[in-house]
Amino acid sequence: MEFPVYQKEITITEEFLDNNRHVNNVQYVHWVEMMAEEHWNLLKSKSKYKDFVWFLVDHHIRYKKQAYLGDRILTKTYPEEPEGIRQPRKVEFFINNELIVDSRTKWVMMDPENQKVQRLDPDWLNELI
Repeated sequence: MEFPVYQKEITITEEFLDNNRHVNNVQYVHWVEMMAEEHWNLLKSKSKYKDFVWFLVDHHIRYKKQAYLGDRILTKTYPEEPEGIRQPRKVEFFINNELIVDSRTKWVMMDPENQKVQRLDPDWLNELI
């Protein structure tokens, strides 16, 4: 099944750099969360879970290559098949079509009224396509 992919280009500026003059690893974590939130905001109107909120519960990231001042990074994110109550999501960072950072996160959805984890229907992503 092909899920909706969200893309965004980021141009590296001074604010993203660390003391070694490359993008700070913490910045990628921020971008992973930002991409997930922006993608959900675009899609949630199609979902019966639109009023619920996501919480990050697991995060894995591989840094394959550095990015520097002036680089343009194409960032892509998309959900993967649900795993029980956890919803995996990929966020990938590319420079010139080369994968430089690869992230896989798992999220749970919470009911904002009772603060309990919401069990998603196994095929809930189909409503977003």
